[in-house]
Amino acid sequence: MASNHHMQFSERRKHPVTIARRAALLSILLSVAGCYRSASPPTMPPLPPNTVLLSQMMRDLSEKPGFNEAIVSQLNKGEKKGPALLTPGLLDELRTRILGQYWVGLDRFPGWTMREINPTLRVVGHVAGKSDAAENLSAVHPGVPAPPTLTRDFLDLGPYSLDREEIVSLDTPSTLPGFSTEANVTALNAEVSRGDGPGPLASEHAESQRLADVLNRLSSNHLDGAAPFGVRVSSLQTSAPQPNSPPPSQAATRPEDLIAALVMTGHSVSVTDSRYFANFGHFHYKGQEVMMPFWVNSQIVIPSTRGRYLLVPVSHAEYEWHIRGPRINADVSFYFGIDGKSQWRTMDTLDQAWVLKRDAHTYTGPDAIEVTRLAGLLTVAYMHLHAANPRLPFGGYYALGVCQDGVSAIEKRMTGHVTLFPNTADMAFFTDPRDPEINTLIDAIPKDRDGADPEPERIFGSLPTVPGPDGDFSAITIPDLAGDLEAVYAAWQNGTLRRSRSRLHSVIDITLLVCVAIGVGAFAINTFSRRRNEENS
Repeated sequence: MASNHHMQFSERRKHPVTIARRAALLSILLSVAGCYRSASPPTMPPLPPNTVLLSQMMRDLSEKPGFNEAIVSQLNKGEKKGPALLTPGLLDELRTRILGQYWVGLDRFPGWTMREINPTLRVVGHVAGKSDAAENLSAVHPGVPAPPTLTRDFLDLGPYSLDREEIVSLDTPSTLPGFSTEANVTALNAEVSRGDGPGPLASEHAESQRLADVLNRLSSNHLDGAAPFGVRVSSLQTSAPQPNSPPPSQAATRPEDLIAALVMTGHSVSVTDSRYFANFGHFHYKGQEVMMPFWVNSQIVIPSTRGRYLLVPVSHAEYEWHIRGPRINADVSFYFGIDGKSQWRTMDTLDQAWVLKRDAHTYTGPDAIEVTRLAGLLTVAYMHLHAANPRLPFGGYYALGVCQDGVSAIEKRMTGHVTLFPNTADMAFFTDPRDPEINTLIDAIPKDRDGADPEPERIFGSLPTVPGPDGDFSAITIPDLAGDLEAVYAAWQNGTLRRSRSRLHSVIDITLLVCVAIGVGAFAINTFSRRRNEENS
């Protein structure tokens, strides 16, 4: 008995030491496994003035009844600009982060790779964003006029109509209403609003809106059954006619004809390929801008970070027409938006400072006219796509591409390169024999539907700021992004860039996780057994 008591006493003396050793071993295993964590975010330095992170607003207000769901509901409505298509999977992820108060994760939402995002967007059935009006258009054939409901849902024509023959003059000022925040800004409560106020171009809203409307209507002249529509500018001719352009006294019947006529009548016209950080939220909190990028994992490893991947905010890309002259001063943009519309639009709301802007290319003269022609063809092709595929969810957004796809297609034609990411158009839809040029252009651009590693050229090309002698990343105010970009850019330039980890690293990861699991299990079982033995003794 004395001997047994002595043995038990000896085991008890060793027990704390044994547990400490095992805890140390467990700590080492977890630490080693942690070396391979790829998504651990960096720390956050101070933000720029008049800006808060989404997490700060949610920290302050998430305890207010109904506020969390109000935020999610607002985000689910989408915006004309930006990549934030909140499918059920992304909505669930957003709710999880908000309700779980996972603030760092909220500020890097969603932080998934395109391979992870893609399945959440491959949805079928009747969902928000589908055009109910187009429900009975399951079979559309060339020669069948586009119905008014389809035009209303997917193309803004202002006061003009597809079934009315008309010639419009731009020689007199536009009579359309000026800029208003009524349709742009929504107050969620006394402290939070969504939407942006007037920007530097707001004063010319009426002229810009008229120009966008007539460019859209000129494009639709190519739709089957559309009545003829023309636009005339009769200011004094001050420059030589552009190739294949009508005389200034003759009404333009195509978008490119109108741009040529503007140049001929003394207007300066430039078209820029412009890139911004897409604003996921457009929120304002206590008068401050709420920084809300939509993050994607580039699958590029940041040097000297123990395997952390570069997360990049998705960018918004558009073409912008800047027109100054004796009759018209207007600025309009063109892109395919979350609203399902591939068209010209006004661009007079105020962008939040952190989204920045970069003009990747500038076109004038015949090049500006050619970009206009291609944009008009995209408008018609997307109307054909909507008519032939009325049941596509989200107005065809993502399946038919995002804002980058059309810009990429024109960039490819104009420069021979594509410098935008991501592109998501599914070529299975681009088969209409009426749109051979657009089908070819979309087919020629890189696709990111299957989660392949995007080229660094497209990741850096999408950004609204550039490195090198023409600029640097210092203009970026999104916390820690500039440093990550600088490290990855340097690795790309010197040839040491590392992409997604190799299969060997994946095997190591799995092995480490199995070892950790076995170690944790053995530790728990051993500890439980010893405690039972002590209790029994």
